[in-house]
Order: sequence, then structure tokens, then C-alpha cells
Amino acid sequence: MEQTTKSRRESQIIEGKFDPRLKTYTMVGASLVLVITVVGIVLLPFWLIFGKRYVNRYFDNLFCELTTRALHFKKGIWFHTERTVPLDKIQDLTFKEGPFLRYFGLSYLMVETAGNSAQGVSDMSLTGIIDARKFREMVLDQRDLITDKSNQSSSQSLPKHGDHELIPILQKMQSTLENIEAKLGES
Repeated sequence: MEQTTKSRRESQIIEGKFDPRLKTYTMVGASLVLVITVVGIVLLPFWLIFGKRYVNRYFDNLFCELTTRALHFKKGIWFHTERTVPLDKIQDLTFKEGPFLRYFGLSYLMVETAGNSAQGVSDMSLTGIIDARKFREMVLDQRDLITDKSNQSSSQSLPKHGDHELIPILQKMQSTLENIEAKLGES
């Protein structure tokens, strides 16, 4: 029922696929963190034994979708996270590639919304999307399309008056402004 309700309001434009190299990146990154920490060295053998299964399940649960109205993202095994960011709330999609990510041929997209971008916190981060630059451009293009439509509809929703109806209103506004100027000039 939820899917049919969503499909009436919005339709899928593209599903973001995640690069399988993200699995290796996650395994190596977590192993490096464990090697660096004292407690982690003790946990490293368990990670090397069970980590691959965990990473595979995590990768299988990743989902990202661009629809006509929003960006949807799901992840998690034990703790599931589902995020929906309306396209008209997206301020920017920051594209990042550090040396570690570039080594694995991956990149990172950080979705920033109006409320969180000022604080330097991302609303959603997507690591390992295949062809991230193209995905970013598609999201921004769809966002622009949505915001342009809403701007056009809001300007079209203004009441239409003939010039003959606006003239008395403008004359009254002009006389009010002249009165204000006269009072300011007196003081």
C-alpha cells in the first residue's frame, strides 16, 4: 500500500547503484582502524573472520533512489536508517574524493539541506555510488526542475487584477509614502 501511494505522487527517475569495491574499502578501512587502536588489535581477528559476512549484508541493504520529488536512502543491518530528503530542500551535493577513496575508485556525495549546511553537518552521505558525478548532476537537475515549477506556480497563483483595479491601490500607497516622508522631514 505504501508503494502505491508513493508511486501516485512521485515516480522513480534512477536508482543509485553502489560499487562492489565499497566492500573492500569498508573491510580495509575498518581493519586499519582496529590496527591503530589498542583494543582493536584484540578484535582484529574476529573482524577478519566475521567482517566479510557483515560487509556483504550491509552492502546488500544499501539502497538509494532519485524520484521526481525526493532522494531516498536506506542502509543498515542491525540498526536500519531510512532517509528521505525532498529535492526542494537540497542546497548542495558535495562531491569528495580523498586519496584513500580514489585508491579504491570510489567517491563520496554529501547531501546538504538548508538547516544543516550552515552547521557543517550533512543530512545524508552516500559513499560508493557508481558514476557519482552523473548521479549528482541528475539530482541537481531534478531539484532545479522542481524549484522552477514551484516558483512558476507561486507566481501564477497571485491574483490577477486589471490595471484599472490597481491604480487606486497604487495611488493610496503613494500618498501614504508621501505622508511618511513629510513626517520624517519634519523631525
